[in-house]
Amino acid sequence: MSDASDRKRSAASHFGDHAAAYLDSDVHRAGDDLDRIAGWCGSADRGLDVATGAGHTAGALLDAGVDRVVATDAAPAMVATATAAFPGLEGAICDAERLPFADASFDAATCRIAAHHFPAPTAFVDEVARVLEAGGTFAFEDNVAPDDDALDRFLNRVERLRDPTHVRSHRVADWTEWLEAAGFSVETARVVTKRLRYDEWIANVDASAERRDRVAAAFENAPPGAAETFDLTRENGGIESFVNHKLLVRATR
Repeated sequence: MSDASDRKRSAASHFGDHAAAYLDSDVHRAGDDLDRIAGWCGSADRGLDVATGAGHTAGALLDAGVDRVVATDAAPAMVATATAAFPGLEGAICDAERLPFADASFDAATCRIAAHHFPAPTAFVDEVARVLEAGGTFAFEDNVAPDDDALDRFLNRVERLRDPTHVRSHRVADWTEWLEAAGFSVETARVVTKRLRYDEWIANVDASAERRDRVAAAFENAPPGAAETFDLTRENGGIESFVNHKLLVRATR
């Protein structure tokens, strides 16, 4: 079995074990970003939410007026959680990089705070383009890395130390390039920030004591510019909070 397949199976198992926690997660269940993504797709008839997690984005599409919404995830427990929490959703267990839908099946697609777990992001973008009809909307959000190489390495290292299912937070230019190569026209692209409390960020993935120590050590040895870029705040000798950068994109097929 390939490394990518092993990574996907591990991620699906991990997220399935934490489905209930993701349903209650403040980062995932609310926010201006969620409202904006749903609003971009509100005029659609057939919506697809890729890597739905606990279903917050898919549920927001229903609330925005999308008639039919399919929530997909590689973790069966996530799909079950989403369809139970948001009545009216259809669920499908599938790989984000191999969507089991016919060409032009949807007129809107979303993916929110999930793609940093995908081993082949270009395959994911190509699949979304394939299942969207001409003129369809793709509303996308994910964590992004700084353009500075050292800060990029630092961010992705601490994310992988914290959560081994993390593959990579890419740069804004990468996502723009991949979307345009797949035939999308990028209409809106903006980076927003969200302050994360360090203790909650670590606790969300149930990190072991050994991983927690390694993450703390990485922050203590952060490269120049990290304190400013991530707006680190300290308390009692440790990191209290930091800023996470997320790319929000509205693109048209």
